[in-house]
Amino acid sequence: MTTRERFNRTMKGETVDRVPFMKVFGGDNAVVPAWEREYPGIGKEIDRLLQFEGGYRGWRCAPVNTNLSRRGKPKVLKEDEEKRIERYRDGLVMLVRKNGDYHGQTIEWPVKNRSDWERVKREHLDPDDPERFPGKWKEIAARYRERDYPLQLTHGGVYGFARTIMGDEHLAYAFYDDPALVHDIMETYTDMVIEIGEKMLEETDFDLIECWEDMACRTGCLISPKTFREFMKPHYEKLAFFAKKYEIETILVDSDGYIEDLVPLMLESGVTALYPFEVQSGNDCFRVRKNHPEVGIIGGLNKNAMADGPEAIAREIEKARQLIRLGRFIPGPDHFVLSDVTFANYRYFMEQLRTAVLTTEPGA
Repeated sequence: MTTRERFNRTMKGETVDRVPFMKVFGGDNAVVPAWEREYPGIGKEIDRLLQFEGGYRGWRCAPVNTNLSRRGKPKVLKEDEEKRIERYRDGLVMLVRKNGDYHGQTIEWPVKNRSDWERVKREHLDPDDPERFPGKWKEIAARYRERDYPLQLTHGGVYGFARTIMGDEHLAYAFYDDPALVHDIMETYTDMVIEIGEKMLEETDFDLIECWEDMACRTGCLISPKTFREFMKPHYEKLAFFAKKYEIETILVDSDGYIEDLVPLMLESGVTALYPFEVQSGNDCFRVRKNHPEVGIIGGLNKNAMADGPEAIAREIEKARQLIRLGRFIPGPDHFVLSDVTFANYRYFMEQLRTAVLTTEPGA
């Protein structure tokens, strides 16, 4: 079987020889800066060395812009040795730190009112903007038609897109103070992604739609079930109809934080899988599997085990084996590692995980 076949069959709960061995977080040849200093060149070889399957996270993303377009290069407003402040054409202002594990922090969002939204919609959300597609799209799509890995159509999230242009606090007030604005943002964005997706589907097909939400903190979802159903559910149902029309089997939602309470809401709206089920936020994949046997699960392994050493790693690998046996599960760390993880520990974790993947019979 190919990586693509293993991914699709695992997510659908079908019989498969084994689950794919996927990086899940980090991107192509991702490394912690200290690893590159210790092993020069590792940033070009780590994926091959550790034998990750599928590329990127284990599935690849088509290089078509389904988010804000024509944002331009950022203008540097202020800079020193540790950080700089940048402004984009859409109005986003970012503080960028030059060192550390967390580099970006938004300090001003593009949309503060209806007038800002109308400007952003007019200038940055045209689905027919030719700059959305790379110049060699037809050639890229032709290669995709011969692929052996899963391919993703990217959706920036129903809540996720709104929060990236408004900020969580402003959005939280807007649900009550200006619900029509929130409805318009969510509807406009999802309709645009579907329209762009239909153009892409003229040249290739997709295995999954990934929606970036990040709509939970350590104690749970940032909005209530009532708000979810009123504002978000209609757009996920629209996305599910689109996916069914084009035989895209998996709708995958990415959200950090405690997302167990989000799972049933997503399932009733047409979503089929979620990740990464962060362990430090209290997610228990065994509980999720028991309560929702129909949901696909990706991730679920505590990334901090790599900093803690072999005993902690062994516990996570055994957890991976047990979850693989329960079906609809692709193991991986619940986010990319921080700078306190050595390359030796990361390599050991991934080599042990690969052995578990290759030697554990999946459930169906």
